Amino acid sequence: MRVIVGLGNPGSRYAETRHNVGFAVIAELVQRWRVLLGPTRNGSRLAHGSIENEQVLLVEPQMYMNMSGEALSQLQPPVSAAELIVIHDDLDLACGRLRIKRGGGSGGHRGIDSIVERYGTEFVRVRIGVGRPRAGEDPAEHVLSPFADDEHDSIAAAAKRAADAVQCVLKYGVEVTMNRFNADSNGAPPLIVAHVGRN
Repeated sequence: MRVIVGLGNPGSRYAETRHNVGFAVIAELVQRWRVLLGPTRNGSRLAHGSIENEQVLLVEPQMYMNMSGEALSQLQPPVSAAELIVIHDDLDLACGRLRIKRGGGSGGHRGIDSIVERYGTEFVRVRIGVGRPRAGEDPAEHVLSPFADDEHDSIAAAAKRAADAVQCVLKYGVEVTMNRFNADSNGAPPLIVAHVGRN
């Protein structure tokens, strides 16, 4: 099974913030794959499906960002780092840029810190750039702020490319996906058409 996790903070207060781009990608995948996120159970909202004869689980943790690992630890049956594809915001990438990687540090991202604490580093990450804070702006305030009007188109496109990247990982693996999406993340790689259905 592959477990696709979009990081964010629960509640309407945070819905349109930079920190919640992981939730936006889950929403895109839910729409593409015609599955439904259930109500919160054991700290997360879940949707089950299958792709290319492999079981997939979409996860929106409903604990706050710095408790993302705690939320994942409550999944039943338990999951392993090798099953995880984690989608999250990244301050070190320009708004709308995409980077796919396996392993490495957290870059100070508290959600990733929380997951690393429980699962180690060897999971796949889909990083979506949300831009650097302005001079003098607290990074914590920046990620909890909404996107500017002139950023909405690029972030909406990035969410769709991130969903394409997840599908590519499932179909072709992380190395192919890194080569295809990291070289020019502002481009539009061909859509990976996936046949997904509910269980």
